[in-house]
Amino acid sequence: MRIFSIIILLVYSMGCIAQKTPEDFGFRELKYNYKGTDVTILISSKKGEEDIKKPIMLYCQGSLPQPVLKYDHRGLYGVFPFGENTFQDSYHVVVIGKPGVPVIADVKELDSNNYAFYKNGTATNDYKSNNNLEYYLGRNNFVIEKLLKEPWAAKKGLVVVSHSEGTYVAAKMASTNKKVTKIILSSANPYGRILSILAQDRFTGNDETTLDYWKDIVADKENTGTNGKSDSYKTTYSFSEPIAEDLLNLKIPVLFCYGTKDWSAPYNDLLQTEAIRRGNRYITFLAYRGLEHNYFPVDEKMNADLNIYNWTKTGADWKTWLEKTK
Repeated sequence: MRIFSIIILLVYSMGCIAQKTPEDFGFRELKYNYKGTDVTILISSKKGEEDIKKPIMLYCQGSLPQPVLKYDHRGLYGVFPFGENTFQDSYHVVVIGKPGVPVIADVKELDSNNYAFYKNGTATNDYKSNNNLEYYLGRNNFVIEKLLKEPWAAKKGLVVVSHSEGTYVAAKMASTNKKVTKIILSSANPYGRILSILAQDRFTGNDETTLDYWKDIVADKENTGTNGKSDSYKTTYSFSEPIAEDLLNLKIPVLFCYGTKDWSAPYNDLLQTEAIRRGNRYITFLAYRGLEHNYFPVDEKMNADLNIYNWTKTGADWKTWLEKTK
């Protein structure tokens, strides 16, 4: 009996040792509670300069219930697609975990898409209930207020960078939070997610019911239930509200990046032509020719070549722009 207990203890201990933490990968971790939900913040700083006062660069992630940190036996998967090391001389780079999703996980604990906590095709209640623009906006502004009280955080110079779904959050933050001094939007649709869905469905010939789907969403826009792994009506509705006017009315520097083969590209072009018409001098546009939503080149059938990674250039362009707009 004693031998059996020792074996159990050893197995348990080995499991504990195998479980990684953000600190194992050089991240600092802070935790808060926002409206009854647990909020985990990860900070990536230049080694040896963790306590040096610098501005915050907050990254608003794209969609899907993935942990921020994913790893396997070979090490950590990429965290920030733009490469956070590029910016650590000037900023502490910050990202906030998704509600109801572990901030770190071994990929063997996730499904084939690296999604977390799907059981019988259903996400956790915390994720379903809070995966919407209203929640992310309030939470992020709450987190910024907390972080700016930290001794390592400069009180001025807050930059918000974003990709895909996160661009809606970044735009609304800039419209509501005077601490935000610059924003970078990557692969946004300033006229709403539903138009990107429709554009893709038109291309594939699966558009017969897309507008009926949108009518159903509008009629039940507070519904947080999900059908399998799809987003809830509330999620899709909130991220389909246009942010074009928010962007055009901002009086801070804005960098707007997109691939010309993204489904949202015509609406990005529309925003750019409107900015020109209005004489807007705050928004800088960078259009990457022939690239899709995640900056991979595509063929005539919109198949992406995943062997050509362009985020390195995109991150370098962000850094150049930030330095020019000091």
